Amino acid sequence: VEVYSQGMEKSRQNFSNKLNNLSKKYKKVNQEYFEELEEILIESDVGINLALKVIDEVLSQSKKEGINDADEINNMLIDHLFKDYMDKGEQLTDINFSKDGPTVLLVVGVNGVGKTTSIAKIAHRYIQMGKKVMLAAADTFRAAAIEQLQVWGDRTDTHVISHEEGSDPAAVCYDAVHSAIAKRADILIIDTAGRLHNKQNLMDELSKICRVIEREAPSANTQAMLIIDATTGQNAVIQAEVFSKAVKLSGIGITKLDGSAKGGVAIAVAYSTKAPI
Repeated sequence: VEVYSQGMEKSRQNFSNKLNNLSKKYKKVNQEYFEELEEILIESDVGINLALKVIDEVLSQSKKEGINDADEINNMLIDHLFKDYMDKGEQLTDINFSKDGPTVLLVVGVNGVGKTTSIAKIAHRYIQMGKKVMLAAADTFRAAAIEQLQVWGDRTDTHVISHEEGSDPAAVCYDAVHSAIAKRADILIIDTAGRLHNKQNLMDELSKICRVIEREAPSANTQAMLIIDATTGQNAVIQAEVFSKAVKLSGIGITKLDGSAKGGVAIAVAYSTKAPI
């Protein structure tokens, strides 16, 4: 939670400064004020749909309650954004573990967003909590992907299931699930190949992996986490929407928040997928 909060600091400061400047410019609100407010939301990567929705709600409430003070309306805006964020996708700090079988966490996303590094962090977290963790290298296409996961496995003293480069990812998952059951692992984390969200054959492959896991381990608690890069802006929302159609997303991991002043993408993604961050 502390790291998450630190990552959002640049976004928070940027957004806060813009709202403060707007309230100084408009002591009493008018149409131009709401147009600029809408622009601030969109520039912060909240997304057009959510920005329009929130602006409409704030405008309606301000008229109903007879509020025209800019500072009060800015606070109202924050309340509405926070409500949408909490209602549609609250911050998730722990994975729900299965009592009857292993918990399987399928980690998905496009290339270069930080899936493998995120997996290492998750593995380390649960090892520190005393959980038995296993990793599966189902990214069999990217050069050195298997070796990269193995390095993290060695560093965290975690067993890694892998096949040779170019093999069928679903076959890796088949072996990994059976190994996790045999070794009574608490959680199996599966690293998948980065795939562009507009490549249907690759999205179909994800669906196939999910079917294999469900068939071979029906008692397992299978979850899918989508990793997105905060610096990609609204493209992250599109990615989230497409991936959520291929696999049922249990959560969203957002990387590189500290590198973006437009962290509104966290709210936009939570709103569009209804999955927790």
